[in-house]
Amino acid sequence: VNAAEGDGFTALHWAAKRGDAELAGVLLSAGADFRATTRLGAHQPLHVAAAAGEAEVAEALLSAGAPVGAATGTGARPIHLAAAAGNARVLAALVAAGANVDEQESEWGMTPLMFAAVKGRSDAVTVLMEAGADAEMTAKVLDIVERAGFDADERRARQARLAARRGGTGILYAERPENRGARAGGAAGTGAPAAGTGTGGGDLNPVGRAAGAPLDPLNPEVEEEDDPDEPKPKTYEERVGTHGGLTALLLAAREGKIEAASAMLDSGADVNRRAAGGGATPLLMATINGHFDLAMELLARGADPTLADAQGATPLYGTINTQWIPKARHPQPADYLQQETSHLELMQALLDAGADVNARIDSSLWYTVFNVDQLGVDRSGATAFWRAAYSLDLPAMKLLVANGADPHIPTIRVPERRRLPRIIPDDAEDPSGLPPAEYGGPAVYPIHAAAGVGYGLGLAANSHRHAPEAWFSAVEYLVEECGADVTVRDHNGYGVIHHAASRGDNEMIEYLVAKGADPLLVARTGQTTIDLANGPVQRINPFPETIALLESYGAKNNHACVGC
Repeated sequence: VNAAEGDGFTALHWAAKRGDAELAGVLLSAGADFRATTRLGAHQPLHVAAAAGEAEVAEALLSAGAPVGAATGTGARPIHLAAAAGNARVLAALVAAGANVDEQESEWGMTPLMFAAVKGRSDAVTVLMEAGADAEMTAKVLDIVERAGFDADERRARQARLAARRGGTGILYAERPENRGARAGGAAGTGAPAAGTGTGGGDLNPVGRAAGAPLDPLNPEVEEEDDPDEPKPKTYEERVGTHGGLTALLLAAREGKIEAASAMLDSGADVNRRAAGGGATPLLMATINGHFDLAMELLARGADPTLADAQGATPLYGTINTQWIPKARHPQPADYLQQETSHLELMQALLDAGADVNARIDSSLWYTVFNVDQLGVDRSGATAFWRAAYSLDLPAMKLLVANGADPHIPTIRVPERRRLPRIIPDDAEDPSGLPPAEYGGPAVYPIHAAAGVGYGLGLAANSHRHAPEAWFSAVEYLVEECGADVTVRDHNGYGVIHHAASRGDNEMIEYLVAKGADPLLVARTGQTTIDLANGPVQRINPFPETIALLESYGAKNNHACVGC
């Protein structure tokens, strides 16, 4: 009766999985072992019955003496699996048999209530809350910086062991003296590890790229040079900081489970309880994952729209950011496309509830593009209006201004990992005629964002998502309605006209010149407006008509095309 298959499944396991209570009773009467454990995952029959939501079999197993607190290989108990299945009768039987409603599994420290929340099992949530489950418990917190350092040490040790077996030095390619800090020079296939792939592949250091490798793998000429006097930019891991520490309500908000969230709130869960890692609230969690309908429900339940996470992200910024989240090589939230609530309706509701319309994020949000950012502009200090302007979302821009938004707040200059493609020697005087740009000072204004900042610095066009056919109307609104200055320059010395030129937008260039913009501007890199239209980095083709237009204004053509 206890004969097992190769993975350890016995007949009693199968009876549990199929929900055959009569067969389970026959097997138990014949001496079937209710403690029989699978080879893979360490599942006993009660785990299987709980995961399948088979109440009669679970009750029979409990009556026979099956251990209610038996753990699987990941530390999950039957009550965790029953909560995920959502069968209230199974849960009630487990609770009556003495199961701990606040038991934490060993991988992430998740409770049964968290399992139910993730799956949206509102009936299970109600049973657990009535049984005394603590909705304020948090899962484990992962320190991303510490983990990245650990992973890097492990990679080095593994590489050294492999090299020793082969009779090599055991020193990583990028850390060998002859390769450290060497220029890539645009050559492909040099043997250097791939850059910008995070901590999961290649011989990378904790900041997610090979030492001395180009910062942008698609633009090898964009390279960092160490300067001891320069403040260092935050790494991807430093921006993430700590991760996890979610409550059951935060998990429901992340997954968009309205009924489960409502059940917890009905039973007294704190609508503003922050994540232990990162500080997100349920309202922010809902907005950044595109669950706008749930966000409206949380607002109605008293969620505070002024609370920000560790990076300064607020639900207002999260809403506009999610609506226009960049294209990426990894899956991005898409639920915002299936909501009854539009992003504009949610933004208005947040503002009506007291959201700070001019709140600024502290640094570029790591979850916007994860650790490969092709946008070419740091969003530190951005407001919701700046983000709307960058998206060319004219209705959102007007909504925010109508609610008191300042349309002139720029981003903040911070140390960046990207080195600009200079066409003058590094030790040459700044040709822009501007005073030095101070860290913490203004960087990119909304009008630069709306004109196309980043398009001349890399492959922003591959990632940037924005309202279609709205380039001109967004800039025109900023100038005509908001009084934006067409002559303002960003921290790199680029004018609005530079960014328009980088996209080959002749209509905008002519408009800007008519409004007083100077087509003869020179950036701190030595680049003229023509240089931005003339393939300034790899894989960006020149715009001949734009070059001709700017030449007609007298702009200098340095013939510095890289993408030709």
